[in-house]
Amino acid sequence: MSIHIQTSSLRPAAHRHSGGWRRLASPVVFHAFAGRWIPWFAAAAVLLAIAGLWLGFVVAPTDHQQGEVYRILFLHVPAAWMSMFLYLVAAFHAAAGLVLHTRLSPLLSRALAPTGAVFTVIALWTGAVWGKPTWGTWWVWDARLTSELILLFLYLGYLGLVSAIENPQRADGAGAILLLAGVVNVPIIYFSVQWWSTLHQGASIRLDAAPSMTHTMLAGLVCMALACWAYSIAVALARTRCLIEERAALERQP
Repeated sequence: MSIHIQTSSLRPAAHRHSGGWRRLASPVVFHAFAGRWIPWFAAAAVLLAIAGLWLGFVVAPTDHQQGEVYRILFLHVPAAWMSMFLYLVAAFHAAAGLVLHTRLSPLLSRALAPTGAVFTVIALWTGAVWGKPTWGTWWVWDARLTSELILLFLYLGYLGLVSAIENPQRADGAGAILLLAGVVNVPIIYFSVQWWSTLHQGASIRLDAAPSMTHTMLAGLVCMALACWAYSIAVALARTRCLIEERAALERQP
């Protein structure tokens, strides 16, 4: 079913430029762009997830220290990465909306936040599943676990705030301030194992050192990370299209 959007109320000045990536700042142009790319990213997410799960749960060898329980990390690590990355991207778009007054940026923040919250829940849940046999408990008030839990509250607080304010512009502004204030929590999550003595293990993949895992494990982890990226892009594009249509309908109301 095709969707028709009245473009007169959506088209910003950037839409009048004939070419370049600047045209994507126009909600109506982005709506069409997203519609073309959603199936490709969705298909990539499915294929990469199948490959990653097969490598991680079938092909990869048993870890000599943790045994089979380590395989949950093929879900946990990419989810934790995406929970932090999507928050930063959402905050970036929130800042762009505040400073540049772009009409698309707040919609992208709104579109990214639910997926980021889902990945945060997955990271916390899989971490608990891994922690029970490894640490002997489902939860400890470890620095990384606690800061990841705070990240979930930030996501939920943002979603609740923008939903509670009826005026879209006011909601976008208030939500942007909350997102930007919470950015400080992301480096705390990432560097917590270096700054404090924690139970959580350090990073297995670092830019300044060789990975401390076999090539099969690394390949499975990379495939799962790419699957999460592709899924996030597909879902964010689809959700942004819906938000564009909602804003267009609101602007047409008398």
